Amino acid sequence: QVQLVESGGGLVQAGGSLRLSCAASGLTFSRAVMGWFRQAPGKEREFVAAISTGGGSKYHKDSVKGRFTISRDNAKQTMYLQMNSLKPEDTAVYYCSARYSGAIDDSAGYRYWGQGTQVTVSS
Repeated sequence: QVQLVESGGGLVQAGGSLRLSCAASGLTFSRAVMGWFRQAPGKEREFVAAISTGGGSKYHKDSVKGRFTISRDNAKQTMYLQMNSLKPEDTAVYYCSARYSGAIDDSAGYRYWGQGTQVTVSS
């Protein structure tokens, strides 16, 4: 079965950096559009970033542009989210997700989900 396992979350001070990873198994990773979502307590889930199958096209939510960078390594079946200049409002559980079709700026249709990794940014 498909498994997506996130890692790299933690507690960091504002202005700091974290790199999230998402290790995938059980799916044809090189054919999957991959995305990152986040959910803060009491808030709806947000679509943060997405990357095309080959990595040539990327989407980043406006509020993270210039600070976060999504990438992938198809040989390692792993996706990453480099997060720099972190702000307290970035605090959330971050989820990795995958689907086999759709535009990268479309948040709908993600079929497979990881368990999430907590990111906490202190002020």
